Amino acid sequence: MATCPVSGADVSGADVLAALERVRAFIDPRLDEALTFSGDAAPRLVEAMRYAVLAPGKRLRPALALWASSACGGSWDAAAPAAIAVELIHAYSLVHDDLPAMDDDDLRRGRPTCHRAFDEATAILCGDALQARAFEILARGLPPEVTGRACAVLGRTAGAEALVGGQQDDLAAERGWMADLASAPTATRLEWMQRINRRKTGALFLAALELGGLAAGAAADRLALLARFGRSFGEAFQIADDLLDAEGSEAAVGKRVGKDAGRGKLTLPTVVGLASARDRAVALAAEAAAAAASLGPGAEPLVGLAHWIVGRDH
Repeated sequence: MATCPVSGADVSGADVLAALERVRAFIDPRLDEALTFSGDAAPRLVEAMRYAVLAPGKRLRPALALWASSACGGSWDAAAPAAIAVELIHAYSLVHDDLPAMDDDDLRRGRPTCHRAFDEATAILCGDALQARAFEILARGLPPEVTGRACAVLGRTAGAEALVGGQQDDLAAERGWMADLASAPTATRLEWMQRINRRKTGALFLAALELGGLAAGAAADRLALLARFGRSFGEAFQIADDLLDAEGSEAAVGKRVGKDAGRGKLTLPTVVGLASARDRAVALAAEAAAAAASLGPGAEPLVGLAHWIVGRDH
């Protein structure tokens, strides 16, 4: 079983990046294998899928699945199908979010977005195929006794009640489809923003953790601790991401920055200001670290990640 010696509030960014690199070294060959198809698959489609998934990235969601499995006494090998599936869903969501009809981004992970590197139609089909492949990998890779629950978890996460619904409401807020939202009280705008972030970003983190725990055969109490970690971590991550958009550099972040304020997008920095947003992220990271610490020494990578996430520059 692979492990990662990261713990404590004084964890360095280098330690966490090294731990994530070990995840990448483990998961990337498996992602490559998952994106190998028979001759029946359209070559241009497969090329686009591989371009979207195998691009440079932190592999954060696979890390959460693998580290959740370790925290619950499981192995990385057992959790690999879950880690692959959540990364395929994540990649699909980015390909579709970047489309001209939605966020209209032309840079992702330091490279042209999928619809720029190929074309819009291929990007749409790429996302469709990645979502289908994720469920195929999950259904045939996990133990039969947890397969049904795992597929249900991922299905709900990827659908109208979470990932896709969050993106729809994000567009609604940005494009003025929500009457009077721009002039609503701060508390109302914060509630709507948190509702979006919980589904669009946080839900897939929670799914990665739960799937990793299920792969390890975790008991309900340990799954509950993973969920507590995931809720605080997901919100802290989103705030940190929004701070990067407000303050980061395109070279470091690997995508366009400064776009949220220009679009009138609801984020914690745009609603309450940078300083208050940063304070909230730090508090949430501490909450996440405390929840992970309750899982015991096997959760040290999750503790370190929680402390690191709010200070990252990409």
